[in-house]
Amino acid sequence: MKIVVLAGGTSTERDVSIVSGTGVCKALREKGHSAVLLDVFFGWPEADAETAFGGDYDVEAAAARMRGWSEELEQAKKSRREFFGPKVIALCQAADMVFLALHGANGEDGKVQAAFDLFGIRYTGTGYLSSAIAMDKKLTKEFFRAFRVPTPGGAVFTRGMERTELTDCGLNLPVVVKPCCGGSSVGVAVARTEEEYEKALEDAFSYEDQVVVEEFIEGREFSVAVIDGKAYPVIEIAPKEGFYDYKNKYQAGSTVETCPAELPPEKTEEMQHLACLGAEALGITGYSRLDFMMDREGKLYCLEANTLPGMTPTSLIPQEAAVLGMSYPELCEELIRISMEKYQE
Repeated sequence: MKIVVLAGGTSTERDVSIVSGTGVCKALREKGHSAVLLDVFFGWPEADAETAFGGDYDVEAAAARMRGWSEELEQAKKSRREFFGPKVIALCQAADMVFLALHGANGEDGKVQAAFDLFGIRYTGTGYLSSAIAMDKKLTKEFFRAFRVPTPGGAVFTRGMERTELTDCGLNLPVVVKPCCGGSSVGVAVARTEEEYEKALEDAFSYEDQVVVEEFIEGREFSVAVIDGKAYPVIEIAPKEGFYDYKNKYQAGSTVETCPAELPPEKTEEMQHLACLGAEALGITGYSRLDFMMDREGKLYCLEANTLPGMTPTSLIPQEAAVLGMSYPELCEELIRISMEKYQE
């Protein structure tokens, strides 16, 4: 198959996206596909849609070029209004499938998916509406509650509401403060004191105009992939210090990840059931990953859903797939297979 692995972009998760895309592109080429790595924002100016998928292709060179462009990102964003870079749409239209390795805003929030639907471009993962809902933590909580998926209590603050008392929202310290539509835990903080809370609000509002403040659940953290309507093995995430923030997610050796998680069978089944229910609540098809906390009494809370979860070779979903005997390249192919099905109905 001719496959575009679309990565990069303009979000705070650009660097992680490039790592995901590089791994996926290498894996798909290993499986014999004509895969190319493409930056959604900077494009491939000199490419020819008719010949881009043929001949030799250096994935590492393409990734290095994308990382170099990252230094020009802010200036480039100011100098142009178009989001899709040169030749992006033409190359994606020429491909049999676009593997979305984008993370965060303008990629995981449904905007690219909606545009691709209009352009007739096939892509991996769920559609634009479920992507948009899952990206918005406020909407996610509302849908979870409607479907009786347990989730931490919380409130949404809009810029200018910084001085609202927590107790007026039914909350008390400690709390978790996070941008409403961010990803990879960028801008997320646990606040245990008033000083930490004020600093966390300031940091979160530097990313967005809306911030979610929710009750802090003390306990163990888990994640479950839901692929083609089935829950994969549960993985436990145990940071050596602090919580599962951006640093602990992507700095090697900072987190102990155990898969399958050491849990009683009934608790594993409960979490897998809630993961499937959470994905259904948000209308997610194809694949996703849902994150959970379990408090000291064993009660489960679903935190959020990721519609384009990390796909580096050591990311959580590849680890869960490995327990099922599925290699990383096989997983990449499987995600393409189940995504292709929606275009064959």
